Amino acid sequence: MSTTGATADPLAALGALPGVAESVESVRKAVDRVYGHRIMRRRSNEITSEAALRAARGSAALSGADWALEEVRRRTDFSGDEARAVGAALRLTAEAGQLLSIWRQSPLRVLARLHLVAAADKADQVGRPRQEGEAVDEPLVELPLPGAEEAHGRLDGLAALVMAGGSAPALVTAAVVHGELLALRPFTTHNGLVARAAERIVLINSGLDPKSACPAEVGHAELGRAAYLAALDGYVSGTPQGMAAWIAHCGRAVELGARESTAVCEALQRGAA
Repeated sequence: MSTTGATADPLAALGALPGVAESVESVRKAVDRVYGHRIMRRRSNEITSEAALRAARGSAALSGADWALEEVRRRTDFSGDEARAVGAALRLTAEAGQLLSIWRQSPLRVLARLHLVAAADKADQVGRPRQEGEAVDEPLVELPLPGAEEAHGRLDGLAALVMAGGSAPALVTAAVVHGELLALRPFTTHNGLVARAAERIVLINSGLDPKSACPAEVGHAELGRAAYLAALDGYVSGTPQGMAAWIAHCGRAVELGARESTAVCEALQRGAA
């Protein structure tokens, strides 16, 4: 995404694209339904914990480790390639809530911390953007890879947008943060996991989903990797239609996450009856 141009608030301009306002409103209604559920009002900590587990499972699935929920729930050993992705996703969902107060002041610091948490076994490559000539291990995202200098510049631009705030809806900001990190792949590994964790942080920090009860990662996984990558192509194209389609895709993912947590609320309610 270009962060320059005539408009002083490019994120707000994206919010005015055709169809985006409808996506924003639909997401708000879906989130409100979860927060209005009587079980959510009484047992929100349980809903949040379950949402975090399901979010981690969904994010790991999009990174190639598509495990059943119960396998994620019971596993304690996360050695091995697929298991490491699941373990990283679990660590990131836990860490995201600890970084909310830092995000608006220093998003780059938060992103570095997320990468450190996800990729703790990568020695000197963890917790910093990649350098020129360093390879990126992100096999499920096959877009052209920007050079390190371009990635650094665009990462700085993204951070400036986050710190500036503005009037853009939370969904728009979350989608742009998510899409830009996937497009740039600023780290040598785990960019998808970090991008989805950053989307989570924006949705929580904005007040749209303050208890993190509507896991977008669940929706992204449910919509499928092919649809995810097709929507990402639209983001990378930079066209109004492509950007709007990516934002709508992210909105649909949040709605599906809200639906998942509503089902959890209903199950708990039946158990309490």
